[in-house]
Amino acid sequence: MNFEDYETLPTQNSVTHMTAGAIAGVMEHCIMYPLDSVKTRMQSLRNANNSSISETFRHMVKKEGLLRPIRGMSAVVMGAGPAHACFFATYEYCKHSLAQLTRHRHDHITHGLSGCIASLVHDAVSNPAEVVKQRMQMLQSPYRGVWECARHVYRSEGARAFYRSYGTQVAMNVPFQALHFATYEACQARLNPARAYDPLAHALAGAAGGALAAAATTPLDVCKTVLNTQERAARADGLLDAAATVLRASGPRGFFKGVQARVLYQMPAAAICWLTYETFKHVLGGAGEDAPPAPAAPPLACAALRLAAADVPAS
Repeated sequence: MNFEDYETLPTQNSVTHMTAGAIAGVMEHCIMYPLDSVKTRMQSLRNANNSSISETFRHMVKKEGLLRPIRGMSAVVMGAGPAHACFFATYEYCKHSLAQLTRHRHDHITHGLSGCIASLVHDAVSNPAEVVKQRMQMLQSPYRGVWECARHVYRSEGARAFYRSYGTQVAMNVPFQALHFATYEACQARLNPARAYDPLAHALAGAAGGALAAAATTPLDVCKTVLNTQERAARADGLLDAAATVLRASGPRGFFKGVQARVLYQMPAAAICWLTYETFKHVLGGAGEDAPPAPAAPPLACAALRLAAADVPAS
């Protein structure tokens, strides 16, 4: 399969890149979930056994049981699949359309902008699951299961609670994905200039993109955690309020709590995600080259974006 055939697989068949994206999202989040739990605990404004990755993990297992680091994973499974399907569908369509519009003269801008647009759709779909997941991950979480947590949040705080952090999530993920995708595509250009299916190149480029983007956007991730968890000592409503809360509680250094865990999470997670996505893109696209094209991605992406705009209050 040559460069043109491989690169156009997802834009020719939306089922291909949505399926590949959904599988990639579930694989990424499930495999790396324990480290994500550690990262959330480290970002908590409670100063209790969360100063390092190893200390936080040991305390979780010793005090709360061996399975504590994977508690709440079912929320990720339910949220990551649809969110990543929409994400990759939107990214591939925008990348293909913008590249044609600019005649491939500004590829780095095209890749970054496509990642930003895809983030808006992804976050609209994933934000409720993210809220439930992080509440399940916190110290002394009172919830026995995902549905109990979701019901309690809805009854006590209303539907708005599931999107309280949406503005912060978008503010974080837009630059995150711009850096992530631009770095991934730039590394691909160096490691895999033929743009053939190359598992090692896909994994290395994904890891580099994930690490750089994770480190740069950690302050916003800390604010998002404060908004999602609403701990008694750290309640906030909106990005500025969350930032002020972090500053009062921990000073400027508080904005980089959990940065090591976040980078260590994102490097393999991004590598797994891109490797899984490119593998299924290759396998499914190659198997379906003769099949008639499925409906294009924009209707789904636009529908998700309209839903987000209609239902999500401003942060």
